[in-house]
Amino acid sequence: MRKRGTKTDEGDKIVRRKLSDQVLERLLEMITRREVLPGELMPSERDLMERFGVGRPAVREALQSLDTMGLISISHGERARVSALTADTVIRQIDGVARLMLSASPDNLEHLKQARRFFEMGMVRLAAVNATAADIAELRRLVDRQREALGDAEAFIAADIAFHRKIASLSGNPIFAAVGDAMLTWLFNYHSEMLLWSGGETKTLAEHAVIVDRLATGDEDGAAAAMGIHLDRSDLLYQHREDA
Repeated sequence: MRKRGTKTDEGDKIVRRKLSDQVLERLLEMITRREVLPGELMPSERDLMERFGVGRPAVREALQSLDTMGLISISHGERARVSALTADTVIRQIDGVARLMLSASPDNLEHLKQARRFFEMGMVRLAAVNATAADIAELRRLVDRQREALGDAEAFIAADIAFHRKIASLSGNPIFAAVGDAMLTWLFNYHSEMLLWSGGETKTLAEHAVIVDRLATGDEDGAAAAMGIHLDRSDLLYQHREDA
């Protein structure tokens, strides 16, 4: 038992919570309990002030936090509107932090490449099962579009992203697709400073064509093997700033 008058531990101190944090907690409860549904308008600032017995600054700060989290959208002069949450919007909330993480250490870039390989190998297997004739035709068009973009790095990369994004969508799992797409985008955003082109564009086209051929026959193992070869080669193009 602590003697009277002795100094208390830091963990014993009671910290008064900010009003805006308490308002944020209540607003999150409203959305979780579906008092306001996706697409609907949030109560006005005045209504929230009266409901919670707080001032306008606390309400505005809480609403801004919800907007930053992607849970609502705020337009100037209009009431906030509840956003429809999808796997993509949730994953996108960590974009800024992910880019900082990539810049912090070469190890983080390697970890990202490994994670991307794991996801794409799994997603291409699902794509081999799910792809329709129309899907295969679209993938072949994307390869053709990429071939036409030879010599134009920006257009070539855009077509490359579209190709991998299409395969991710064929997984049929929106969470897989969102995570895979985010990792691909983070890597290609690194392109401006860290992606070194070494005349490998024609190899990329050939590898993409093989992947599509395997998907067309529903060959899960073959598609995964072809994707693995493609990623192992293309990942060598990514280097950390300190190594470039």
